[in-house]
Amino acid sequence: MADGSGILSIEAIVARYGVVAIALGAGLEGETAVVTGGILAHQGLVAWPAALVAAAIGSFVADQIFFSVGRYARDGHWVATLRKRRVYARVTRMMERYPIGFIFAFRFLYGLRTISPVAIGTSRVSTRLFVAVNAASAACWASIFVGIGYLFGEAFQELATRYRPSLRHILMAAALVMVAAAIGWGLRALWQRYKDQNEQV
Repeated sequence: MADGSGILSIEAIVARYGVVAIALGAGLEGETAVVTGGILAHQGLVAWPAALVAAAIGSFVADQIFFSVGRYARDGHWVATLRKRRVYARVTRMMERYPIGFIFAFRFLYGLRTISPVAIGTSRVSTRLFVAVNAASAACWASIFVGIGYLFGEAFQELATRYRPSLRHILMAAALVMVAAAIGWGLRALWQRYKDQNEQV
């Protein structure tokens, strides 16, 4: 559907490119894109099985790419930079202790989505094992978050219909989000410093 100017409406763009957008969003962004895919499925813009498969494939392929980077470019500059981060050591410890469980769970852990498959790629975990567990995890993850969007799609629609924010409201909400994020990062930095000091004692 196009408006009077011949430009495709948002609904038509989503209907045409929705599955591709869900797959790319699942790989590059994460849960928000996949929940949105579930909402689109609820609205009938995409079929829910297609949204689920697209989300699973997008997530699976992205993590396989990061795993391959760790496996075949472990001496590269980017991987070397990741290895210097404190979180890399934490990821390595968890992976060595619970290899299969960690491979399955890392995509559900905030802040570990990118670095984990790279770290696993630099380890002795076999490619076959990672592919199998990664596929199962991606399917589970996609089912959960597409399901959330699909089951609560009607509530999201009603909220969007009843509340149409002005530009002022949007800017205020964005400012609040940025302030909250800054406070969160500050508290996290203080907590990390406190832990580091205790470890040195």
